[in-house]
Amino acid sequence: MSIKLDLSVLLHGEYPRWILKGVATMFELTALAWLLAVAVGTLLAVIRMSNSRLGQAAVASYVEYHQNVPMLVQIFLWYFGIPALLPDGLQHWVNGHNSEFLFAFIAVGLCMAAYMSEDLRGGIRSIPKSQLEASRALGLSYLQASRLVVLPQAARIALPTLISHTVLLFKNSSLAMTVGVAELTYVTREIESESFRTVEVYLFATLVYLAVSLLIMGGGSVLEHRYRIKAR
Repeated sequence: MSIKLDLSVLLHGEYPRWILKGVATMFELTALAWLLAVAVGTLLAVIRMSNSRLGQAAVASYVEYHQNVPMLVQIFLWYFGIPALLPDGLQHWVNGHNSEFLFAFIAVGLCMAAYMSEDLRGGIRSIPKSQLEASRALGLSYLQASRLVVLPQAARIALPTLISHTVLLFKNSSLAMTVGVAELTYVTREIESESFRTVEVYLFATLVYLAVSLLIMGGGSVLEHRYRIKAR
């Protein structure tokens, strides 16, 4: 028994509009989560490499939690648990402003921040301490030296792993469909439930995720080649 693929099913009725909206939501979720992950991850890396034992312990606990608890559980905690802790007025405001999307990108971003902070910490540790000491001797504060001298080099060194975790963040954005975010995976499931064309619908989603992942890795390879720190 042969199965004939008919991808034209994706062009029927409202399906193209659903798909475009799902893809747009997917990219929006990924972009916001990535920005949050980079910002928080950078802050965590700087704190982790400071002389504050309390700060180091707090960041280590943060990293251990987010790396060892499944991201899906973290999304559920943010979506189902955190709202219960908010004041009634804030709960109503959040529920009226796309709370599914809001909590999903926060959960994904904060989780991936733990991985990116470790990437940056590895890059920071590979930089000679003399550079930080020289920066401090020139009158820069610890934060200024980190921002102007250490972090730019650390980011270039950690670029391969940062790109890998960017791809992972993109793929994990599909977990947002479990709380009702209408991104690509959610939309394809809705189309499949109406059309019963399982192979075509999920093949299309597979190709989209594969193409974007390869595009991210290709762009990362270009950046890595351009900004690689050459050995002297």
